[in-house]
Amino acid sequence: MVEIPADVVNEEVPDALVDAYRPVKTTSAGANVRDVEAAARVLRDARRPVIHAGQGVLYAEASEELRELAELLQAPVMATLEGKSAFPEDHPLALGTGGPSVTGHTLHYLREADVVLGIGCSFTRHGMAASIPAGKTIIHATNDERDLNKSYVADHPLLGDARLVLRQLVEAVEGLGGRPAGREGVRAEIEGVRAAWLAEWAPILGSAEVPMTPYRVMAEFMRAVDPREAIVTHDSGSPRDQLLPFYRAVSPRGYLGWGKSHALGTGLGLIIGAKLAAPDKLCVNFMGDAAFGMTGLDFETAVRCGVPILTVVLNNSAMAIEIPHLVVSHDKYGTRDIGGRYADLGRAMGGWSERVERPEDIAGAFARARKATEGGQAALLEFITSQETRFSHRGALR
Repeated sequence: MVEIPADVVNEEVPDALVDAYRPVKTTSAGANVRDVEAAARVLRDARRPVIHAGQGVLYAEASEELRELAELLQAPVMATLEGKSAFPEDHPLALGTGGPSVTGHTLHYLREADVVLGIGCSFTRHGMAASIPAGKTIIHATNDERDLNKSYVADHPLLGDARLVLRQLVEAVEGLGGRPAGREGVRAEIEGVRAAWLAEWAPILGSAEVPMTPYRVMAEFMRAVDPREAIVTHDSGSPRDQLLPFYRAVSPRGYLGWGKSHALGTGLGLIIGAKLAAPDKLCVNFMGDAAFGMTGLDFETAVRCGVPILTVVLNNSAMAIEIPHLVVSHDKYGTRDIGGRYADLGRAMGGWSERVERPEDIAGAFARARKATEGGQAALLEFITSQETRFSHRGALR
């Protein structure tokens, strides 16, 4: 958001002043060479290194350099909530995301790691971030000196642009002899841990229960849509913590992860912006009924402006994630109870919409909604779901 004072915005600006303006040239710098060499040696000698990638990798457009370093070291890569999509999550070295809920392989490898390389991240202790267990050697590469030694003491601090630092680390590791020996089985191990985690969740992801679990909705979406063709975001609360571990983002900015200071309903505005920036993509936001209550009428903005997004409303008629927190107020005043027919609202606002109540109808609904967006219509799918409160290792790394 750009805010301009009214007296300034109404002023006539002389052409000469406009012509005279020159944008400030930005500069980027790598880290201290000796510090990089020391960090590279630690990474190469590590027994079980893990790379912890943040949104700085996306800002620096350094995904290719990150992949190159991970493959050189045969080091597993996890992403932060806001860094999700910086590393392709269908890659054999991908651990997925470490946020308020985490994948089984992220939990396993972060606990087992002896060295953690944080690149383009702040390492801030927060409820939306996976905490680093004690006893790890930490290499922290960031372009903001205020983040160094803020929440964790860095054994090897590196101050510099993520792309440049990653390139430095690649060259330093190659100078030390290249790929370390003894890591040939890392990819197979990751796949084994991931398969075991997914096996635990398979009954939920494929559940035929009615009301349907939101995990079934998300699983059907992932089967129906190639992530290379989509940009996906979540909302606060349950949709974020349910989608985050299971959705596999494969392209930079193919998933817009967020949390911390943002409020319910943010995802709707984000996905409208994403569709304007990438009109060739299927742009989808997942939100709960509480989030729709905050900003749902902004769906009309997408309709009026001809922005063909797909909004998925997971309607469980409650704020299920607040069940442990709103006990007394709910008993007295029913504060968790909410509801409505949101597909009807979407239709009344001029969009294409459909209400889905049975799991066997999910796949067809997504196909019809996608066809509507391809025809230029903003679409809304309302799924009637259970009050699901199960999450993948939620809070296990706080």
